[in-house]
Amino acid sequence: MKVILKSDVKKLGKKGDIVDVADGYGRNFLIARGLAVPSTEKSREILAEQKQEAAELDAKNRAEAEKVAKEFETFMLEFKVNSGKDGRVFGSVSTKQIAEELNKRGYKVDKRKILDTAPIVSLGVTNVRVELYKGVIGTVRVNVKGSN
Repeated sequence: MKVILKSDVKKLGKKGDIVDVADGYGRNFLIARGLAVPSTEKSREILAEQKQEAAELDAKNRAEAEKVAKEFETFMLEFKVNSGKDGRVFGSVSTKQIAEELNKRGYKVDKRKILDTAPIVSLGVTNVRVELYKGVIGTVRVNVKGSN
């Protein structure tokens, strides 16, 4: 029996895959629990439409992320930390602070999407990479200034 998976099933396949399973397993487990639907001509057409819509949405989101990545190149985030003689820094700028500053500027960025995870502990300009979408990475310039 061929079925189309509606969600990921461990050791069987991913959502949208067409798999061949035993009749009893397909009818009594997969279909009964809503994990799959029988593979018919109509269900394959619906699957093709869903994949097309997903591809269009993916392309739209990627284009939007690339636009935001270009915008990141035009500005610089500035932070002040306490510093002593010879540029010694007492404190750091964390990914959380960078994400909060980006959110204040209207960019929805999760701190876990910032790829350079080490806190910035030196004065001056540092480039920080941010993953905006799958495979789209933007670079934000962060300027850390000291205050005595």
